[in-house]
Parts: sequence; C-alpha cells; structure tokens
Amino acid sequence: KGVAGELPYVAVGGLVTAVAVPRHIVSFLGGYAFGLELGTALALAATEFGCVLVFFYGRFIGRPLVSERMRERVRRIEDFLAANPFSMTLLIRLLPVGNNFATCLAAGVSRVPARPFLAGSLLGYLPQTFVFALAGSGIEMGGSLRVAFAALFFVVSGAIGIWLYRRYRHDKSLGDDVEKAI
Repeated sequence: KGVAGELPYVAVGGLVTAVAVPRHIVSFLGGYAFGLELGTALALAATEFGCVLVFFYGRFIGRPLVSERMRERVRRIEDFLAANPFSMTLLIRLLPVGNNFATCLAAGVSRVPARPFLAGSLLGYLPQTFVFALAGSGIEMGGSLRVAFAALFFVVSGAIGIWLYRRYRHDKSLGDDVEKAI
C-alpha cells in the first residue's frame, strides 16, 4: 500500500523494538511484507527508531530508576564503549548474542555520547537486518535458497562480530554471560 503501509510499519516496528521485541522479528516481517530491498531499509529504520526511543528514555527519564537496578551492566557498557563509542558499538551490534533493549537502555543511562552510539548501532544493525529480511522475503517467494543464504550470512556476520570482539576489546568485557556465549 505504499507509504500508507510503510510508515505504520516503521512506527510500529520501532515501538515494538522499544519494548524489547527482538529486532530480528521486525526484520523478518519487513522482508516478508515488503521484499528484500525495501524490507531491509524499512526494518533498519524501524530498529533504529526503537533504539533512539530506548536510548533517550534511558537518558532523560529512566536514568534514576535503571542506573540503580542495572548499575553493573551500565558500568560494563561505559567501560567497553568509552575509548571509541562508534567502533565499539558497531562491534557489539555485530555480535550474534546480547539483548538490544538492555544495551540501548544501559547506553542511555550511561555517559556514552548519543551520536556515535546511534550511528554505530545503525551500521551494526545492517548485516543481521539484511539476513532476516532475506529470510522473510524467501518465505514469501518460496525461495529456500534465500533462506539458506540468510542462514549462511547470519553465521558469517556472527563470526566476524566474534572475531572483532576478541581482537579489539582490549581486556574489556561485556560480562561473563557474553564471554561464555562467544
């Protein structure tokens, strides 16, 4: 339905990712509803919109509540991102593990600057957004080859993220749970 379908998708997709629905579901549905190219672009916009909402909720509203309950996670995020917020955020987003909602919230309540965090998130979301939109578009078109490529790209993207994390973390950690997972 053109813009009449695209704008509500981005708005609703952003809102559901802002309330902790996995971004991969939004991406899959974007590929299914809009095809690979447009689905990827719209899912990326929706995911970034959700990231912005959660980040600024944390920054302006949730800081007193969340920083107390998640003090350790906030400290780990600050320590990890402090030296180079853009590159380290990009690295986090490429990892196949982690919680998008918690990461955005922890970054929002921390002292991490908004621009590099949001820009690194946008770029880092792209590979997995593409992968899940590819899978969604393959389901609609009956393309089992697309689904197979999506699975392969997901594994490759995750492997690159893990490799970068191990190479560039410089003795910093996102926590034992992440270390065990990768």
